[in-house]
Amino acid sequence: MTDEQVAIDSAEFRKVLGHFPTGVTVVAAVHEGQPAGLAVGSFFSISLDPPLVGFCVGKESSSWATVRAAGHFVVNVLSDNQIPISGAFAGTAADKFDGVDWTPAVSHGGPHLDGCVAHIDCVIHDVLPGGDHDIVVGRVIAMDLHRGGDGPLLFFKGRYGRLADLES
Repeated sequence: MTDEQVAIDSAEFRKVLGHFPTGVTVVAAVHEGQPAGLAVGSFFSISLDPPLVGFCVGKESSSWATVRAAGHFVVNVLSDNQIPISGAFAGTAADKFDGVDWTPAVSHGGPHLDGCVAHIDCVIHDVLPGGDHDIVVGRVIAMDLHRGGDGPLLFFKGRYGRLADLES
C-alpha cells in the first residue's frame, strides 16, 4: 500500500491520538540575547548512550526557527500547576516570556523556567524531516530534577490533567 492509497481524516486522527496521554514541556532557548520557546507535547527519550532526547515541532513555527538558530535548547518539564505557562507558550504572543520567571542555564544560557519538575539542557544533534514537522534530536549536556514539588502536567483528550495514583 502506498501513501497515496491511505486517506486519513485529520480530525479523526487528532481525536484518536488524543486518547494517548502526553507530558507537557516547554522547549526554549536564547538566541542573540532574546529568549524563545514553545509548548511541546511530543517530547521523548531516544538513547542512554549517548544521552539523546527528541521532540517534534511544526516546520512553520517561528519559535522553532529561533530555537534552531540557537543550536541548543532546554526542555522544561512543566509541573501540574503550570497550565497558564503551557497556554502562554502554545500561543503566538510576541513575548511569551512576559511575566514568566526563569534563570539562564549554566550550560548554555537557555531558559530554565521556575517551578518545573525538571530541566534538560541539550544541544541540537540532528533534525530529521517528518511530514509537516521536524523531528529534533538533542544531545543531553546537563539536567536537574526538582523533587518535593508537584507532579508533571499531562494532556489527555484535549484537556490538562495530573497523575493521581502514581505519585510517590
